[in-house]
Amino acid sequence: MLQQTQVVTVKSYFARFIERFPDVQSLAHATLDDVLGLWSGLGYYSRARNLHRCAQQVVAEHGGAFPRDALTLATLSGIGRSTAAAIASLCFGERVAILDANVKRVVTRVLGFDADLALAANERALWDAATGLLPRGKHALVQMPGYTQGMMDLGATVCLPRKPDCAQCPVQARCAAFAAGDPTRYPVRTRKLKRSSQSLWLLWVQREDGAVWLAKRPTPGVWAGLQCFPLFDDEAALLSALPQRWRSAVQLLPTVTHVLTHKDLFLHPARVDITQEAINLGAGDWFEPARWAAAGLPAPIRKLLENG
Repeated sequence: MLQQTQVVTVKSYFARFIERFPDVQSLAHATLDDVLGLWSGLGYYSRARNLHRCAQQVVAEHGGAFPRDALTLATLSGIGRSTAAAIASLCFGERVAILDANVKRVVTRVLGFDADLALAANERALWDAATGLLPRGKHALVQMPGYTQGMMDLGATVCLPRKPDCAQCPVQARCAAFAAGDPTRYPVRTRKLKRSSQSLWLLWVQREDGAVWLAKRPTPGVWAGLQCFPLFDDEAALLSALPQRWRSAVQLLPTVTHVLTHKDLFLHPARVDITQEAINLGAGDWFEPARWAAAGLPAPIRKLLENG
């Protein structure tokens, strides 16, 4: 949950999630819909899908016990090299480096590592450099949890991207970037992902009893695995999906802008209120209020329904 999301946002989600799934077995045996329902609103839903698959792998392939080394942990769904190292070092004391965004910033500044991290060879060199900073000696394994947590906290609270608090930094004396007077130039990465945008039309069909028509989004794709209003590329396509008699009843609601990591979504909700009569909207199902409230919904869809 903390990948790409701040602690203040995660705390309430984590508490609910752990209450529902107190161990890896309960998570493994849950349905994906249950998992996505508890994750709804937290974003980056691939994390929830990977976590669910990871739990199933741990139960099926490792007897319900997480592997204790980073190399094996990295074979599990959703666990990359840095996350595997974090688990192995924090939980099991393995002497292995992590390199998430915060730690990457600390390491490049302390070492004055100015190679362009857009190049894979330089990224590998930084991993080697981070490994070289790990505790050594007979107490190294005992020190690893504290060292790893300290590096993450240093990057999250002191060695900040734009306004690092160098006066409070415990490694200021050995920091090459501080000595040079330019810590914010690190890390160096010349190639940046370009933002894109996409417009989508949302067909919001609601019955008199409050039930709405939702369909599960395909994988891969935006909001994969979540329950969602039917999506269309333009208004004409949306209208053509409706019976002729309902088209004049369509209400075009204000556009909603939803910001993803590298894409802006411009959402155009089109609402149709109908009676209890049957209507064929293809794949999907009617969700009464109690059911959609517990379902895994994209954040903007949930907000529309809650405010509707």
